[in-house]
Amino acid sequence: MPRPTLTFEEIIERLDVYFDAEFTFIKSEDAAELIIKQPRSIQDFILNLCKRISATNEELAFQFTMNSIRALEAMDQHMVEAWAMTATDNYDRKGLTPAMIVIRDLDNYVHTAHVNACGAVLDEEISILLPFVQGLSGRKLKIAEAEDNHAYTDTETIFLPAITALLEESKDNFLIYKATVAFHWAQIQFGTFRLPFDEVLDCDDPVTQLKKITALETIRLEACIKRELPGLYRDMQILKQKTTDNNEQTHSDNWQNVVDKLSAIDACVNDTLHCLELISDKQLPDSCCYQGVLKLDQVTDIMQKRIEKEKAYFRIALSELAKESLKKNKETTEDTDDNETTTFNIKTRNDKQQISNSLVELELEGELVAIPDHVKELMTSIIVDFGEIPPEHLHAAGPGEYDLKKYEDEMLNPDDVWQGTYHEEGAELYNEWNFKRQHYHKNWCVLRELEIEPKYDDFVEDTLDKHKGLLKSLRHTFEILRGEDKLLKRQVYGDDIDIDALVEAYADVKSGMEMTDRLFTKMHKEERNVAVMFMVDMSGSTKGWINDAERESLILLCEVIQILGDRFAIYGFSGVTRTRCELYKIKAFDEEYNDEIKGRISNIQPKDYTRMGVFIRHMTRIFNGVDASTKLLITISDGKPDDYDTYRGEYGVEDTRQALYEAHRDGIHPYCITIDEEARDYLPHMYGAANYSVIDDVTQLPLKVSDIYRKLTT
Repeated sequence: MPRPTLTFEEIIERLDVYFDAEFTFIKSEDAAELIIKQPRSIQDFILNLCKRISATNEELAFQFTMNSIRALEAMDQHMVEAWAMTATDNYDRKGLTPAMIVIRDLDNYVHTAHVNACGAVLDEEISILLPFVQGLSGRKLKIAEAEDNHAYTDTETIFLPAITALLEESKDNFLIYKATVAFHWAQIQFGTFRLPFDEVLDCDDPVTQLKKITALETIRLEACIKRELPGLYRDMQILKQKTTDNNEQTHSDNWQNVVDKLSAIDACVNDTLHCLELISDKQLPDSCCYQGVLKLDQVTDIMQKRIEKEKAYFRIALSELAKESLKKNKETTEDTDDNETTTFNIKTRNDKQQISNSLVELELEGELVAIPDHVKELMTSIIVDFGEIPPEHLHAAGPGEYDLKKYEDEMLNPDDVWQGTYHEEGAELYNEWNFKRQHYHKNWCVLRELEIEPKYDDFVEDTLDKHKGLLKSLRHTFEILRGEDKLLKRQVYGDDIDIDALVEAYADVKSGMEMTDRLFTKMHKEERNVAVMFMVDMSGSTKGWINDAERESLILLCEVIQILGDRFAIYGFSGVTRTRCELYKIKAFDEEYNDEIKGRISNIQPKDYTRMGVFIRHMTRIFNGVDASTKLLITISDGKPDDYDTYRGEYGVEDTRQALYEAHRDGIHPYCITIDEEARDYLPHMYGAANYSVIDDVTQLPLKVSDIYRKLTT
């Protein structure tokens, strides 16, 4: 039975609260007269949105209510909600007047409703696109929003339009994003930017010449994508059919010969140059939806800087490799003062593929040299640029030949950055959940990742001495844990009878069913694939013995985690308001636990406030680049989320809860260890009933943290 509609008085009562009518002097009667005429479902929809908007601004909520009926006549409820949230986003970024323009200019919003309803939005899709492009071979690429709404690449970043809405369905528009990313990756990976553009475009009609190059390279790159990503290639051909008209003149015999030549497995940019003279501008097909544009000035600038920088780093790396190699040969060590003239050779196994896909090995004096991962990355990037490693790169750098400070990225002083209006420069921006609005503040929190300087004092040694009995016990426990075998049941063969399986099999036989052969148990040693991130509260409230206990816990954990071989990272967090969220890197996943890391732990100091949601979102982003079957995010804190501004109470708890939900959605298991005696009032709501531990005695923190870690990872 449908619920009765609200009366005029009931509507007025609610609106007075939402509009704070006693102080704003907004007349709720005007809005109520519109709402009273609607069925109950529409009344509830309008009032709910009004309540959410009023959490941002009462006048904005009033203007929404006055225009809501007209909006519902033009759009469905989903689009009306999106329209209202667009207004609140504008309020966050620009203030009340731009937000009011969104509400009042309803006709313009309806006109662009297709883009908002069916378009793919880069902010929403980048979490999928970024892992996709970084999973492709070659240089690790970034993705960013293009300012002029045209897709292009500068060879380090792929720039995409903020919204793509060429087709009717959002899934197809997302596919355009994905195809665009793959196409620009192929431009970089398969040598488009090795073309001598200065020479080729030095003609009477460079614009037409560039169009011809783009058309020919599209053929060659699509053939490369067909070999590397056949499934996506098929999708790209469907997209091409949906977004372009068939160009019949491109099917001539001459054009087909060009297509065949550029589609060959050994086709390269030289073939593209050769084919330039074989076609006319009248043969060019329509551009594809995923082609984008070539911005050669930006490419040239980025490539020049990178090539010089990578050559320096690579030659210095060769110098270090030469020293290590020569030390192993006692005969040459005595006669060698430096390796200024040391030259390496390249060995490749090409297998009829592009050299960028080949196995490249370094050889010194006839012997192969083990190549560290960071040098492999340099080699990959150099090969992407040149198609090979140039001979001049293979001479090891002499002493003092390069000043690496010249190539280090200029970093703004964090203390200076916060003082200006440019505080977002070089920082990460994250959304924040407003539970009253039931919507995110877009790019709301400004996070900057900082380093902790090592402090080489006696803290680590004192900690190990203080807890030597506990450490011995923990090491013994973790060594047993490393050597544990797991009992596998219901096996086809094994060491013992599985009684449970046997009883069930006997019952099956008695009932006339076929007897299973999985009747045994066996012990099996499983390799651990665990990645753990510790997020350490560095707020001012940890000052004193809490801070000491946190640092002692981390020292003991690091000592015993080494036994298991688990990958782990440690970050500290603190800040002041949404504009100054500071994350302190103590240990990254790819860093070895050494004296420098110990020194960083020793120098963990209390800072400011505890704005947790933004840091959890950043940890989630880091975790998304880690391949592990088990991902744990363990927070060590002394209290609930809190900050100097409105981030306290229910607001902070709900944002943290939403951030934890996002982490869990990405396959991360969050857990909280706290010494807050009131934590049982809010942690179950944030983490769930079984995903936290409250420690009453701070002196027990080192023991409890290690014990909890053992339980969580087994």
